[in-house]
Amino acid sequence: MIDPAPHILIVDDDERIRDLLARFLRRNGFLTSQARDAAHARRLLQGLEFDLLVLDVMMPGEDGVSLTASLRETSATPVLLLTARGETEDRIRGLEAGADDYLVKPFEPRELLLRINAILRRVPDTISSDAVPKVLHLGEVRYDLDRGELWRGDAPVRLTATEVQLMRVFAAHPGESLSRLQLVEELGRGAGRDAGQSQERAVDVQITRLRRKIERDPKQPRYLQTVRGAGYMLMPE
Repeated sequence: MIDPAPHILIVDDDERIRDLLARFLRRNGFLTSQARDAAHARRLLQGLEFDLLVLDVMMPGEDGVSLTASLRETSATPVLLLTARGETEDRIRGLEAGADDYLVKPFEPRELLLRINAILRRVPDTISSDAVPKVLHLGEVRYDLDRGELWRGDAPVRLTATEVQLMRVFAAHPGESLSRLQLVEELGRGAGRDAGQSQERAVDVQITRLRRKIERDPKQPRYLQTVRGAGYMLMPE
């Protein structure tokens, strides 16, 4: 059976940009839907499931960052933010809200395609229910490697696609220090104009978000540790 094409929701108040992106993505094998603002996107999300959202940050009414933060309360659908702002702090704000990646306007369509494919590769595949689970124990939290699921007791903890990929990378190297550069490459962010220090800073933001879901005290991490001058290390029990 052939898997259905990924379905992407494009949210931008500029109709011309929406149409251009939709045509480009359809030519590259994606299904697309469009929303003119956050309110329109919410209505579509109530009735449809999407594999990824491409959100413009600067929209009238609710902006893309606020929409991302709100969606993260109930959904782990990957989000790619499009922003005209090149300042690092604006990008970091989007990542802190739960975005999986960002792209600064103007951009080459090919780079957008590379980023989308990189994000979709991070999304965990569905595993059959009779699979034998492999579990990492992190205090009161446990992580199922096969399913890409994090649990605190009997309650699931929602992870973004990027957080799932980070857990996969750390789980493959328990007790081993991984540099920021290694993590950038594993997340598929090593290419494009934004490679370098800003991408490593983006990894720091994702680590901070992940610690909030794993650690009892994120400011004094026990399991996802910082290795001074080297990077980060996962220390399961």
